[in-house]
Amino acid sequence: MKDQEIQRLIDAARAARDCSLSPFSNFCVGAAVETEDGKIYTGCNIESASYGLTVCAERVAIWKALSEGERNFKRLAVVVDTDPLTPPCGTCRQIIWEFCRNATIILANLEDKTEIVEMRELLPRAFDARFLKDKKSDEEMPR
Repeated sequence: MKDQEIQRLIDAARAARDCSLSPFSNFCVGAAVETEDGKIYTGCNIESASYGLTVCAERVAIWKALSEGERNFKRLAVVVDTDPLTPPCGTCRQIIWEFCRNATIILANLEDKTEIVEMRELLPRAFDARFLKDKKSDEEMPR
């Protein structure tokens, strides 16, 4: 049986998936990010007829949390209706790395299949502020 906290996060992501606006791909995704103190913020993917303006569920959840002042995250769940499980896209991996660096990522589907991975596994040798010439110190970077 899954840990209750993990199941709560998966359930939140699954519920968010129901709000997906994906009329072009019909690929519905839900995400939920959990803060260090247990708050959960959810997001779903939202597509635009101008495909480049489409936004992924993971980024919606993270933006919502960040816009509410959250900075410390421990887990992020992504729920899709695929087998095999679908990991975050490259753009989302970058955003997750920058704002949820040490988060555990939980991949899940509608058949209750799950996989738990660490961000460093999904984005080895990640690009971040360490490589910028006029960078902020790590202490100043949002987490």
